[in-house]
Amino acid sequence: MSEDSSLRLYALRVLERVQLRDLERTRRWIATEEQRAAEETRAAERRERLRPPPPAWVATRGIGTRREPTGVHVGGCYMATGMTMRLTREQAVRLLADGVEACGHCRPDTELGVLD
Repeated sequence: MSEDSSLRLYALRVLERVQLRDLERTRRWIATEEQRAAEETRAAERRERLRPPPPAWVATRGIGTRREPTGVHVGGCYMATGMTMRLTREQAVRLLADGVEACGHCRPDTELGVLD
């Protein structure tokens, strides 16, 4: 084996060690990121489990000092924005009977069996 060949082989072995060290470092970074992602997933699942269920019925409220109910919605309706208040089934039926408007998107009057 010539001296040039020995030097090239030595350089390749050094390069191999450097690349193996870099590969191990990269694998540690990947493991750290996988652990972080798993912790975030567990935390999100825990938050979701602890989140209270949406109310079955809600009323939107007007602005002003009295903030009277202005609409009745099925709980979770995307149109029920702003000031809302939780309602029992009986409260929702009473508000609809008193003339408070039923949401045209989620149709709480249909869900409650209260139709004009």
